[in-house]
Amino acid sequence: RRDKMGKWPPLNKTEKILALSTHVVVMPAAAIYSIFLPPKLGTAWFYVGIPLCFVAGVMAVIAYINIINTPPNEPATTGAYHISRHPLYFSAFLIYLGTGIASASWPFLLFAAAWIIMWHIVVPAKERGLVEEYGDAYREYMNRTPRWIGIPK
Repeated sequence: RRDKMGKWPPLNKTEKILALSTHVVVMPAAAIYSIFLPPKLGTAWFYVGIPLCFVAGVMAVIAYINIINTPPNEPATTGAYHISRHPLYFSAFLIYLGTGIASASWPFLLFAAAWIIMWHIVVPAKERGLVEEYGDAYREYMNRTPRWIGIPK
C-alpha cells in the first residue's frame, strides 16, 4: 500500500504545473521560510496556532496508519478517511495554517490559503486515478465522504 502513496494519475497541463510547482518550489520554500518564523510566545496567535498544528499532526499520523492498514486492493475509507477523502492534504494545510497563526505571519497565512486552493484544483485528477484503480468502491466512497473536513460533498 505504501508504494502507491506517491503514485499520480495522468495530469493535464495545468494540473502538472500546479503539482510540480507546489512540490518543487513552494513547499520547500515555505519549509525553509518557516524555520525563521519566530513564534509569538504568550499571545493569542501562539495559543491558537500551536494546538492547530498538534491536532493536524495527530490527524496525519492517524491517516498514515489507516493507509498502512488498508489492503492494497481497497481504498482507505476508515479512521481519518471516514471524515475526509484527503486527510493528509487537509492536515498539511492545517499545519501550514497553524504555523502562520502561531508566528502571526501574513505571508505564511497567504501561503496556506494558496496551498489549499491549489490542492482543490489538483485533487480531482488524483480522484480520477483512484476511480480508475478502485472503480465503484471509490465512487461509493466519494458519494458518502466529503473531500475536505467541514465542506459538504
